[in-house]
Amino acid sequence: MDDYPVPDLGHLQPSAQVLARLPGAERIQRIRADRWIGYPRAVDALARLETFYEWPAKQRMPNLLLIGPTNNGKSMIIEKFRRRHPAESGPDRETIPVLIVQMPSEPSVSRFYTALLAAMGAPLLPRQRLADLEVLALSVLRRVGVRMLVIDELHNVLAGRDSTRREFLNLLRFLGNELRIPLVGVGTREAYLAIRSDDQLENRFEPVVLPLWQEGDAALSLLASFGSSFPLRNPSTIATADAARYLLARSEGTIGELTLLLTEAAVVAVDSGEEAINQRTLSLAAYQGPTERRRQFERELT
Repeated sequence: MDDYPVPDLGHLQPSAQVLARLPGAERIQRIRADRWIGYPRAVDALARLETFYEWPAKQRMPNLLLIGPTNNGKSMIIEKFRRRHPAESGPDRETIPVLIVQMPSEPSVSRFYTALLAAMGAPLLPRQRLADLEVLALSVLRRVGVRMLVIDELHNVLAGRDSTRREFLNLLRFLGNELRIPLVGVGTREAYLAIRSDDQLENRFEPVVLPLWQEGDAALSLLASFGSSFPLRNPSTIATADAARYLLARSEGTIGELTLLLTEAAVVAVDSGEEAINQRTLSLAAYQGPTERRRQFERELT
């Protein structure tokens, strides 16, 4: 697959042109690595996060709700933002400007405080009282200089009983007022429903939606970006209406599934010497869409 001269690579981004000259095995490693595609909604979400991050401390801080289907790029955006504001270790203390914590699958206030402390690397004692966990969590949050708290999988709050849900929603309001930092909730549509059930919280959280991808100019631009980012030596003709229709149907419209499909096709392109994502490499890609995977799993259970 590397036995012929490298052709003109003008169809690739400059960084991908450098990688395209590497041997096949190294290129496959790079193809399978995470990649950032700065499509407009993602860029806008990052800009909004930055605005909230720079917000001056006041009694009622603005909050953001990043909403979208599972596997549609929410976590990638949050991780990209966290890397812009990385944690730093100094001689006296560690600073964590952006703290990301995952909502426990079985939510409770005590489990959430425990998750907060674990995310900051704080030592935990067994069977601490809720009041002690709260004091400790608030103390450590201030000590490490958290300026934005991101709560991933916020929709898990709906897994709790009504009383637990109300208790946690009250906790969100308390944290915002006590710490005077912006809160960012990340989750599916159910996260929005949870926030909307509390009038005060709904007014404090600005929703940013990442919908499923549909055919159109935005999808064509996204596919063109993918095509120019994979280090393949021949152009990939995927930024067409027909290709978009096929790819979005097969990936069921989420950017995570689309990335997985195109990645597997790019690996086939290198292994086969085709050096492009096209109908042949897509048909040979080791990929099954979400519905196809579920059906196979159900068949194996019967």
